[in-house]
Amino acid sequence: MSDVRVIIQRDSERDERVVATGTTAADLFADDRTVIAARVAGELKDLSYAVQDGETVEPVEISSPDGLDILRHSTAHVMAQAVQELFPEAKLGIGPPVRDGFYYDFDVARPFTPEDLKAIEKRMQEIQKRGQKFSRRVVTDEAAREELADEPYKLELIGIKGSASTDDGANVEVGGGELTIYDNLDAKTGELCWKDLCRGPHLPTTRTIPAFKLMRNAAAYWRGSEKNPMLQRIYGTAWPSKDELKAHLDFLAEAEKRDHRRLGTELDLFSIPDEIGSGLAVFHPKGGIIRRVMEDYSRKRHEEEGYEFVYSPHATKGALFEKSGHLDWYAEGMYPPMQLDGGTDYYLKPMNCPMHNLIFDARGRSYRELPLRLFEFGTVYRYEKSGVVHGLTRARGFTQDDAHIYCTREQMAEELDRTLTFVLNLLRDYGLTDFYLELSTKDPEKFVGSDEVWEEATATLQQVAEKQGLPLVPDPGGAAFYGPKISVQCRDAIGRTWQMSTVQLDFNLPERFDLEYTAGDGSRQRPVMIHRALFGSIERFFAVLLEHYAGAMPPWLAPVQAVGIPIGDAHVDYLKDFAAEAKKKGLRVEVDASSDRMQKKIRTWQKQKVPFMIIVGDEDMAAGTVSFRYRDGSQENGVSRDAALAKLVDVVERRIQV
Repeated sequence: MSDVRVIIQRDSERDERVVATGTTAADLFADDRTVIAARVAGELKDLSYAVQDGETVEPVEISSPDGLDILRHSTAHVMAQAVQELFPEAKLGIGPPVRDGFYYDFDVARPFTPEDLKAIEKRMQEIQKRGQKFSRRVVTDEAAREELADEPYKLELIGIKGSASTDDGANVEVGGGELTIYDNLDAKTGELCWKDLCRGPHLPTTRTIPAFKLMRNAAAYWRGSEKNPMLQRIYGTAWPSKDELKAHLDFLAEAEKRDHRRLGTELDLFSIPDEIGSGLAVFHPKGGIIRRVMEDYSRKRHEEEGYEFVYSPHATKGALFEKSGHLDWYAEGMYPPMQLDGGTDYYLKPMNCPMHNLIFDARGRSYRELPLRLFEFGTVYRYEKSGVVHGLTRARGFTQDDAHIYCTREQMAEELDRTLTFVLNLLRDYGLTDFYLELSTKDPEKFVGSDEVWEEATATLQQVAEKQGLPLVPDPGGAAFYGPKISVQCRDAIGRTWQMSTVQLDFNLPERFDLEYTAGDGSRQRPVMIHRALFGSIERFFAVLLEHYAGAMPPWLAPVQAVGIPIGDAHVDYLKDFAAEAKKKGLRVEVDASSDRMQKKIRTWQKQKVPFMIIVGDEDMAAGTVSFRYRDGSQENGVSRDAALAKLVDVVERRIQV
C-alpha cells in the first residue's frame, strides 16, 4: 500500500505527516474527541473523508462556528427523522442551521402541538442514543429524483442545483457542485434508517450530538415566499455540552423577561393594536414621557453640536424617489403608491434624505454655510414582510432621528470624525457603553457611482473609524447602494448585540440632485453628503433601552421618578406637598392615595419599577423628613425634605442609574 503526504494545519502550526493511502480525517484526529469534521483545501469534509496526497487538512472543533453549524444541522436531520417516524405523511422542506440553533420545515395535515413537540423530542433522544451513522452518498440528478419521488419539495431543490440561495437555507441541501444524499445507518447492522438530500458535512454519528432541545413551532412559507405553500416549522437548539445548553436556556429566560413587547404591556408604555395594523405602534402616556425625554435631550445635544432642525411631509410624489434612485433599488420595501391628482403616484416616504436635498437646493448655498447639518425627527414607512415584523425593533412605521450633513471634500474627514464622536458620546449618555464598529463596503451587484468614488469614501470612513480606538469589523457588500457606512454595534446588559447608529458617506445623491455650492474662488462645487441616524429609530432605541434596563429605567428616563407611599391617610397631604415641591423642580413624583395597604402599594410600585419610593409616617411628619426606599428593597430613613429633593434632582441631572 502506497503512502500519501498531508499537512495538518492547526492555527499557525503546520505538521507534515506521511500516512497510508485510505487514511481518513477521523484517523488523523483520533486523539481529539472535540474534532467533528475537517477542512480540506478550504472545503468542509466529513471525518470519513479519505485524505489525498499533498492536501492540507484542518481540524474543525465542535465549538467553532463551523462546528456548531455542523452539530445543529445534524440535529435538524435527527429531528426530521423523528417527525417522519411519528408522522409518516410529513413531507420534508429545508432544515438549515441558524444562529444558536436550527429549524426544519414540514408539510403536514395540521399544525404541530406542544404535545407533538414533546413526542418528537423524546423520539430524537432515542435516535441519538442509537448512534446511527451519517453516511454521505453522491447521486445523479436522475437517481435523486427517483429516490425522492415522494418528496415534492426536495424535487424542486434538485431543480435549482447550482443556484441555491443562502437566504432560504436551500444552499445546505444543493449548494455544492454535485448532489449528495446522507443516509442514517443502523450502528450494528448498517441498515438504512432514514435519508435526506443534503450537502453536508455531518457529525460521524447521532451519538456525537451532546445536548439539544426543541423550542417552538411556527408557520412559514416555503422558501420564504408568500406565493408558496404554508409549511410548519419546528425550531430547536443544540450545544456542545449540557452546561452550554443550560446556559443558553437561562439566557433565553432572561431575554424573555426583558422582552420589550412584554414590558410595554406590563408597564403600560405602548401597544400595537390590530385595528391600526402590524408594526404600527401607539405610545401610552407613560411611554410618551420616556419618548419625549429621550427626544428632548437629543434635541438639546444636537443644538449644542450645531444642527439645524427641519421638517418634511410624510408623503411625496413618486418622481422624487425616481430621482433619488429609491424606486430602482428600494421599491420592495416601500408601501404601494396612492394615485392622486389625475393619476400621479404618491408614496409614503421610506426615508428623509431626498426631502433634505430639496431643502439644501431651495436657494443658492455658499461655502461659508458649510458644513450644513440638517436634523429631523422624521416619521417614515417601510413595508416589512409580516414574518419579520417584531414589536418596536422591526416596525412598519417609525421615527428616525435623521441628520444629513453637507460639507466640502476638504471638510469631509473632520466632519465624519466629529459626527462619529458625537454619536458615541450621546449613546453613552443613555447608559450604553460596550461598542464596536462595523464598516460596510460596496455590494458589487447593487451600487451607483464610480469605483474611484467608492474607494475614496471607504478609505476615509476606515480612517475615521480607526481613530475611535474601538474594534472595527468588516462587512463586505453590506453598504447601501449610494455609499459605504460605519455602523455602531452595541452590546446590552446581557451581551446581545444591537445595531445602533449609522454614518454613511455619499457622493452619489448630490450628483443625482445636482446639488452645488459657491466655493471661495467663485466656482460651483458639489458638496459631499453624510447620512446619519443616531438612534436608528426612536421606537427601536426605546425598545433597546427597555430591554437593556429590563424596564427599570434610570430616573431621568423613568415615567414616574418617585412615588409617595403614606403609611396612613393622615400622611397623604404631607406627601402631596412634597410632590408639589418636586414638580416645581421638574421632577415626576406621584402620591399613592389609594385605599390599599402600604405593603400592597409597595409591591404594586415595585412591579412598575419606579426608581424611588418616598415613605412617610408620623415620625417623618413631626421631624419634617421622609424615608427613601430603593429598588433593591433597602431603605434610608430620616432624610430631610430638602435633602430628599436635592437627591432626586442630582440623580436626574447626572443621568445615573439607581
